[in-house]
Amino acid sequence: METNQLSFDEGLDKLESSVQKLENGGLGLEDALQCYEDCMKLSAELSRQLAAAQRKVEVLRQGLGGEYMAVALEGDDA
Repeated sequence: METNQLSFDEGLDKLESSVQKLENGGLGLEDALQCYEDCMKLSAELSRQLAAAQRKVEVLRQGLGGEYMAVALEGDDA
């Protein structure tokens, strides 16, 4: 599975679909293991994309002297 080519939304849809396949129990052992491995890789890529987006999402606030400051959004523990 080529995760670098997927947008976040496409990756999330693919992950949800794969999880449903696993939950339905219709896959054989080898197919289930491969699907699980693909899900873990996709999950890691989606987490990476979210972390990158979170770093980019900053609020510009005008400081007292007229300069702009990049301030992390609330809930950003980084």
